[in-house]
Amino acid sequence: MADNIDRKKSSYMFYGETTSLCEKCLALVPAKIIIEDDNVYFKKHCKEHGSQKTLVSTDSGYYRETKNFIKPGDKPEKYFSKTEYGCPYDCGLCPDHEQHSCLALIEITDHCDLTCPVCFAESSPHRNNHLDLKTIEFMMDKLVEAEGKPDLLQISGGEPTRHPDIIEILKLAKTKPIRHIMLNTNGVRISEDKAFVKELTQFQPGFEVYLQFDSLDNESLENLRGEGLEDTRLKALEVLEEFGISTTLVAVVKKGLNESEINPLINFALGYKCVRGVTFQPVQDAGRNANFDAYKDRICQSDIRREIIKGDNAFGEDDVIPLPCNPGQISIAYALRQGRNIVPITSLVPKEELLRDIPNTISFEQYPELKKALFNSLTISNCTDEKLEEMRELLCCLPKIELPSEITYENIFRVSIIEFMDRHNFCLGGVKRSCIHFVTPKGEIIPFDTYNLFYRNGEIEKIRKND
Repeated sequence: MADNIDRKKSSYMFYGETTSLCEKCLALVPAKIIIEDDNVYFKKHCKEHGSQKTLVSTDSGYYRETKNFIKPGDKPEKYFSKTEYGCPYDCGLCPDHEQHSCLALIEITDHCDLTCPVCFAESSPHRNNHLDLKTIEFMMDKLVEAEGKPDLLQISGGEPTRHPDIIEILKLAKTKPIRHIMLNTNGVRISEDKAFVKELTQFQPGFEVYLQFDSLDNESLENLRGEGLEDTRLKALEVLEEFGISTTLVAVVKKGLNESEINPLINFALGYKCVRGVTFQPVQDAGRNANFDAYKDRICQSDIRREIIKGDNAFGEDDVIPLPCNPGQISIAYALRQGRNIVPITSLVPKEELLRDIPNTISFEQYPELKKALFNSLTISNCTDEKLEEMRELLCCLPKIELPSEITYENIFRVSIIEFMDRHNFCLGGVKRSCIHFVTPKGEIIPFDTYNLFYRNGEIEKIRKND
């Protein structure tokens, strides 16, 4: 019998391979996906700049679980570009893209009343390009042409509340067959102009403010936004509460700066009746990113998820799940809410329902645990059919749930993590599943990740020229 051979073992597990980016020159490069201990890395090699090893997840179990949530994508009704150079150089969307626009953004201005050290759009008070109504309507119509009935449109910038025609723009959006409209804002105008906020009430239901809310600490806000805006943000939220305007708080998270505030922000949000949830975004290394150090400042989706599930809120390991349309980049948790009390429900929806190929509707009556969670914990009244339909549509990429008529959108609370890819964690497969897209003045529809990396700054033209 032959002697056993003591072969040398690899220090990591080779999990697979993808196409990523060289972090120096942004060239497409092959990348091994490797797992060491509980961490997942991309191990890349660029002919010009050599080898690079980049952390993409600190939870290998969850990273692997995201692959189990992949399901056939929902295609747009129309594409506006052709496949010629190969992904990611044909965005428009091209027929090679695997997901429609769950959420679309239209930037109506590059002007802003702040010069944030972290700003993928590089907006500032010195930029004053406001799009005209004709161009904005063209962009909205291209989105409708692509989607039929778009799920969600964010009016963005710059700071869109500083556009001289912002109310007319919102009125225009409400004439289109768009299910839900969000206004992205830093909150400065909202904090100081009650008359403006009162005007916003005319757009409800189907309207929401997406309020920048990174921290309750002025030192962190100065790092991210260049100013201590704690009082401004609090006043803005108080005004939105006064007028009963649905609001989502959105926090950019930077490692070593504000990740300790993840659970405090969730608990803080529950103190306001108008807040429908909190969205966390790991800082994306694109645009203006002052003093950014990739080795110290990058934070992974998995880090934020771990903070949420170990916190003192109601969300546990099984409540914060991969969003099936783009599971690698987005995690979501839904709960029913009454006041500060929440009952997570995503873990109570069977996984086979989440992953059905055909859109489905389920009822609380079908699943006793869902029904028990509702009726044992909440007492809710005063619903309209219009509000109920709005709430059903916003359980994004999950089954539509036939809920008791007492439940309204005010009784939904969601926590999401959206990790936009950049030069560090770029994955070609992930980009093809991207469901958050910009609509450009030319009528192109471009994934958020590739737009900020290649298209916003004209880098794409250099690449195509040298192709």
